[in-house]
Amino acid sequence: MKRIISKLIKILPDYIGILLGVAITAFGLSWFLIPGRIAAGGVSGLAIVTFHLLELPVGLTMLVLNIPLFLASLKIIGTLFGVKTLFGAITISILVDLFSRWAVPITSDPLLASIYGGVIVGVGLGIAFRYGGSTGGTDMAAQLLARYFPTSVGQALLIVDGFVIALAGFVFGPELALYALLAVFITTKSIDLVQEGQSYAKAAFIISSDPISIGKEILHKLDRGATALEGKGMFTGSHREVLFVIVSRQEISQLKDIVHQVDNRAFLVITDVHEVLGEGFTRV
Repeated sequence: MKRIISKLIKILPDYIGILLGVAITAFGLSWFLIPGRIAAGGVSGLAIVTFHLLELPVGLTMLVLNIPLFLASLKIIGTLFGVKTLFGAITISILVDLFSRWAVPITSDPLLASIYGGVIVGVGLGIAFRYGGSTGGTDMAAQLLARYFPTSVGQALLIVDGFVIALAGFVFGPELALYALLAVFITTKSIDLVQEGQSYAKAAFIISSDPISIGKEILHKLDRGATALEGKGMFTGSHREVLFVIVSRQEISQLKDIVHQVDNRAFLVITDVHEVLGEGFTRV
């Protein structure tokens, strides 16, 4: 009994997180995308088209579409889509129809509906994904399509979403299809933001003839560690150490000055990084 209770306590935060994410997603659909006729791909987009054509409840339609996809995925792909996906798919169907009863369209402007609906749905999905959940639908359809056709899951996802948006364009008109594309883009970016966090740090790769001196200056002046990676010039064939260092945005100028002062012929590459976990940044 204690083992069961311990296991429940361990998994409970995940399901609470999925429920929160699904609730936010349902809010974005019910208050913005559904009344705005913004069918931004996926099972929800198909359900929105069906709702405006046949007046069938969006949540119920999503559930009806998700169940056969889920069963087919379990049979063909295996347990990749497990209990958390089933939980997310059922919960979002219930919450969308529940929220739709009280939903009062906040805006009649399709542009605002696309932007705010896309952001809210993206944040909700990002939270659900972060806790290992999913709302099913497009993900499962893409996996099945990629299983039988020579395409990647990402390409299959674009095909499925593209089909839904094209259908929405046929039913609602090309202008609303363009708004749906905008909503898909915003949703994707919002998911990435929740999943990866905002870019708040920078990674630098430094190729120099004097990496030891640069490394010491970084340690002394910036109080940052540096890692030496083995590199080889393909043209010269000579071996060089490549310094890898993570710094905050505020420290970029100082890093450039250090590299320039030690070796003004050094090669420096700076790129964005997300979720830096470890000493000097966020705790793991």
